[in-house]
Amino acid sequence: MKLSTKIFLAMLLGVIVGSLLNVFSGVTESFIAELSTWLVDSIFDLVGQIFVASLKLLVVPLVFVSLVCGSSAMGANARMGRMAVKTLGLYMLTTALAITLALMLANVINPGEGIELGNAGAYQPTEPPSLKSVLINIFPTNPVKAMVEGNMLQIIVFSILMGVAVTHSGAAGEKALEVFQSFNEVIMKMVAFLMHLAPYGVFCLLAKLFSELGLSAILDLALYFATVALVLVLHAAGVYSLLLNLFTRLNPITFFKNVRPAMLFAFSTASSNATIPVTMNVARERVGVDNGIASFTVPLGATINMDGTAIMQGVATVFISQAYNVDISMGGYLAVIATATLASVGTAGVPGVGLITLSMVLQQAGLPVEGIALIIGVDRLLDMMRTAINVSGDCMVSTVVANGEGLVDKTVFSEVSDRDEYVEG
Repeated sequence: MKLSTKIFLAMLLGVIVGSLLNVFSGVTESFIAELSTWLVDSIFDLVGQIFVASLKLLVVPLVFVSLVCGSSAMGANARMGRMAVKTLGLYMLTTALAITLALMLANVINPGEGIELGNAGAYQPTEPPSLKSVLINIFPTNPVKAMVEGNMLQIIVFSILMGVAVTHSGAAGEKALEVFQSFNEVIMKMVAFLMHLAPYGVFCLLAKLFSELGLSAILDLALYFATVALVLVLHAAGVYSLLLNLFTRLNPITFFKNVRPAMLFAFSTASSNATIPVTMNVARERVGVDNGIASFTVPLGATINMDGTAIMQGVATVFISQAYNVDISMGGYLAVIATATLASVGTAGVPGVGLITLSMVLQQAGLPVEGIALIIGVDRLLDMMRTAINVSGDCMVSTVVANGEGLVDKTVFSEVSDRDEYVEG
């Protein structure tokens, strides 16, 4: 059985077991309720948190070492600059297209009509950083502190500077590069070890989630949930496929088969950052993207590529405006598109961050921020779905950028979907 198939089955079993435990936990004063609580708190939560922590453990060393190797291999600074402009431009383009599609379909489906607001609670959003502070914080004052805090943009900047310095350091740089390349191979072997334990971690994560949510949370906001899910699927199948075929002439179906493992991991963790080791490995070993490209585009995408979040924000804006009977003008919609696109820059790829940036979008549209309380119940599950879309977008942009530089191994792209494992060794 393929590893990706094992992960999918683990996800399915996790949903079933978690939903059953949610039902059993409602039985008061019974042995079954106590057993359900013990399983969730002592087993599923423990294993799930250890699994996510193990993924996060590899993120900083993997990004740093891979990006140093990649940027030093890129050679001329002009090439690195051109690649950075292409990557940033594509990420911003796909985010703008995502929220535009979301606003259009949400206005057709009208998920917020007839919603009762009597039970809507208060929501206190975290104060978002200013654009000036975001730009300043891109550049690290202490690289060690950036690595400790997991500040991905600062790590990317320092890694690129280190790689460029290695390229221009002659014999000393060659020795340093050998060390980084050896270290990179060791880290990738650690990733391979962890992947074989993935089905167990994924099962525990989903079992715990659905033991807390159950299926009732989805049924209460079924039309909103279905609208967001529909736009996510259409964005991946339509926009990503169109851009991939337009710029690379590669088969989108083969592409999605190849990136499936990364999407499954992203769904289970709901964190683009935690999925970086898997996404980078998939981009290299299954899509055929050169390491010099993947080591730059994937970590950057995990930080600024928030297409799934933008889709949620677009649908939520229409949903909340309809629930509160507030009309939004065309100018308001354009402001929402601009705000959501710019807000994706510098946003950390961690669970729940979409609600923070959504408060900015609602304020820009003149809508009550308290409306976020309406959708909190199903946001965790939608967060998992949109993270999977974000990760597929990271791989798509990586493929397009690499293809433009002539650094996609199309033999690997065409043949790898037939392999049993996507982790070499």
